[in-house]
Amino acid sequence: MNTTTKPNKPGLRKWIIAVSIVIPIAVAVLFGIKIEGVDFSFLPPIYASINGITAILLLLALYFIKNGKVQQHQKTIQVALGLSVLFLLCYVAYHMTSDSTPYGGSAKALYYTILISHIFLSVAVIPVVLLTYLHAWEGNYQKHKKWAKFAFPIWLYVAVTGVVVYLMISPYYSH
Repeated sequence: MNTTTKPNKPGLRKWIIAVSIVIPIAVAVLFGIKIEGVDFSFLPPIYASINGITAILLLLALYFIKNGKVQQHQKTIQVALGLSVLFLLCYVAYHMTSDSTPYGGSAKALYYTILISHIFLSVAVIPVVLLTYLHAWEGNYQKHKKWAKFAFPIWLYVAVTGVVVYLMISPYYSH
């Protein structure tokens, strides 16, 4: 986030909307593709860790901005965005090469409540986070701050529940 205001770019907003539509559709389509003979069963603890690190970075970014450390905030958010992309790649690679794991615990209702909310909010967080970032990039900090009040808790929830879902399902993975 620099101190100069950049011009409003409607083309970037259209790109964000397109990405926000294409990513969930692509993920859904890719889930229907199974690649045999490739073993990515090692990925779930990695992408759960990526989610955990993202959650920590989001809290750190909040700390930085609350303490006036704008550049540290910006860099931390950029790393969190990069980790979110890495998470998505690992997640899709795992699900394209592995069968779904059914939850076998007694807290099935809790597990599926968390999982379903995680999935829906992970779709919703894409445009919210990207538009929030765009407002900062354009130097519109008032709008950025307003959007961040929604983006931050949703993104944090998605990151934390990603770890929770992994911890709940991991005993049922076939090894």
